[in-house]
Amino acid sequence: MDRLKCPSSMQNKHLEHPEDSILTGDLTVLDWFTARGTLSVKMDGAPAIVWGTNPATGNFFVGTKSVFNKVKIKINETHTQIDHNHSGRVADILHAALDYLPRTNRIIQGDFLGFGGVDTFCPNTVTYLFPEKVTAKIVVAPHTWYEANDDLRDSWAIPLTVNLQSTDDCLFVRPRAYIQHGQTSFADVEEVCNFARQVATTATFVNQKGAERLKKVFNTFIKVGAVLDDEALAYMGDCDINLIRLWKLVKSIKEDCVFLCRNDGPQAYISGERIDAEGYVLSNEFGTFKLVNREVFSRANFTLAKSW
Repeated sequence: MDRLKCPSSMQNKHLEHPEDSILTGDLTVLDWFTARGTLSVKMDGAPAIVWGTNPATGNFFVGTKSVFNKVKIKINETHTQIDHNHSGRVADILHAALDYLPRTNRIIQGDFLGFGGVDTFCPNTVTYLFPEKVTAKIVVAPHTWYEANDDLRDSWAIPLTVNLQSTDDCLFVRPRAYIQHGQTSFADVEEVCNFARQVATTATFVNQKGAERLKKVFNTFIKVGAVLDDEALAYMGDCDINLIRLWKLVKSIKEDCVFLCRNDGPQAYISGERIDAEGYVLSNEFGTFKLVNREVFSRANFTLAKSW
């Protein structure tokens, strides 16, 4: 009999910023902020790699997120298939992944941090400094596992809640994330979440197409370092100014939550400046969203050159 998706499962898609989720009138995220859940560190690796046992063949495979494609599927069970499907640094990484990742019956996704032999890694935007030189061949930050009935195309994602066992060849990096002061949830923001619900009654929401247009406007302002002015955003996004004010309020709630997060991972830097982390991911009964300071990380991610 086919397995059913568990309530905490999610589609294989990019994680959304909490504030972007309210643009169409869905206020679920205001419950998400204060519910207990699983908090994890968002590591800034690249590319994303997927590995495990292919349910269609029973063989071990590696790949990028293209393994989930509906049409142009790129699942690699051999080095020959990697050479056929990929090129350049991505192919080099997948060859190493096929050789050095420990075999598993699961389907797992993680971010590639780099090749061993050094103590400093800059796979994307954030530079990570480890306390000593890594002796493993590859360094990977796993974060998600997948269930699938018969084929990777029908898989669904579930946040990874267990630590994977590293080997001599592969170091898995999964820092412990926690809320400071021993808190088990972001209950401190409950009052301002209630205020946001009141503000929402004054806002005119947009449809999905309008939400996508607004996200592009937000990202453009952040990319160039422009002030997130209410009137300018409403004009450029062709929307109600009260919706912008609600968006900014929810964004401030997120930033309060980010301030409370801590982790025990390697030291992290952007352009030589020490940061706590790229961000965090919280998953609970109300969904899974990322907690990222957009003006710090997202702007750097838009503008800095990528090494991979």
